[in-house]
Amino acid sequence: MATFLFDKIVFGPVKSRRLGVSLGINLLPNEVKLCNFNCIYCECGWSHKETNVKPYFHDRRKVYEKLSERLQQMEDDGEVLDVITFAGNGEPTMHPDFEGVIEDTVELRNHFFPEAKIAVLSNATMLHKDPVVKALKKVDQNILKVDAAFDETIQLLNQPPKGFTVEKLMSQLKQFDGHFILQTLFVKGRYQGQLLDYSDTRHVGAWLEKIKELRPDKVMIYTIARDTPAPGLSKVSPERLHEIAEKVEALGIETQISE
Repeated sequence: MATFLFDKIVFGPVKSRRLGVSLGINLLPNEVKLCNFNCIYCECGWSHKETNVKPYFHDRRKVYEKLSERLQQMEDDGEVLDVITFAGNGEPTMHPDFEGVIEDTVELRNHFFPEAKIAVLSNATMLHKDPVVKALKKVDQNILKVDAAFDETIQLLNQPPKGFTVEKLMSQLKQFDGHFILQTLFVKGRYQGQLLDYSDTRHVGAWLEKIKELRPDKVMIYTIARDTPAPGLSKVSPERLHEIAEKVEALGIETQISE
């Protein structure tokens, strides 16, 4: 199925279904996805191991220049900005100078759009690195992925790096003392001959137990909105997403739904 990549360092702003008017930053290559997950639902496609493009990250200085130029243009044009979002073609926290990039972004945000927030969408795989944790504590919306509570589900759904387990993930997420946003995508369908429904009672019940343990500031739940690299996947209904959200809100935790 058709997927897409971002072809610029700074893109948008776009109207995000989760974040509002969002100016995106892509620290990854423009020509290929670079991620240590290989999620079967990823709108950027598969994380191919073999490619003609040598993996690289955009230089910190270049990111600064491009972001400064775009923010200046937006200010001159009287545009509105709700959030500067690190997402792009893979996992942004893999950047070797991620903390420095975040520091630059805070500086530029404070100069041009002091009311805007800074958000990072991350798969939470780099939380064993102190500079990454320090950087994420400096942003307004530290949005970390927890798609499932079972290792076997994560292995199939996210295809993470070797050694990645729910137990390790939970331990590392606790470094934030609940000051983060937990993000989960619910999906169903068929993959590799298996019928999947990660919004069923078993999966949601186990996931809610992790929510209770972590007590994040907020939970974002959503389902697929664009084409996926794996055929046979489908949306979870709005009704089911609202049922799941009600269970989270019953725990006293704010919940946002993107249908």
